[in-house]
Amino acid sequence: MPEPKVASFPAIRGALKFYQIASIITGVMLLLLVAEMVLKYTPIHLELFAGGSGGALWFAPVVEGPEGLESTGDGVNLSLSILVAHGWFYVVYLFACFRMWSLMRWPFLRFILLALGGVVPLLSFIMETIVARDVKTYLATREAAEAAPATAPEGVR
Repeated sequence: MPEPKVASFPAIRGALKFYQIASIITGVMLLLLVAEMVLKYTPIHLELFAGGSGGALWFAPVVEGPEGLESTGDGVNLSLSILVAHGWFYVVYLFACFRMWSLMRWPFLRFILLALGGVVPLLSFIMETIVARDVKTYLATREAAEAAPATAPEGVR
């Protein structure tokens, strides 16, 4: 598999920063989504709302209706908002993964593993740490290798 060109290193650093930010936001959104799902679909049966009759922030019970679980709250359904926000931000996260993967010229399996970070709780945090370490090490090693022949004395080459 071909290696990234040295000229693409600034783009790789930018893509890494974007990936790190996207993975942390996606990871936090996924943990919020998991908490929301636990509250709603376990015997707790609650949803989080903002505003409405319950005040600034409150939990409304979820009841079994003819079409499944139905919320009894009024105001802004924050549980639904978390779901939608995570879904849209996952698309941004996938773009960040694709950019990182394509610039680094990694195997396709690595892209799949990166993409799973947005759907497996805590995996985005683990992958962010691994990717940042791998990319920074790779860039430093390649830059040192590129600089070494240029600084060697004429007779040594």
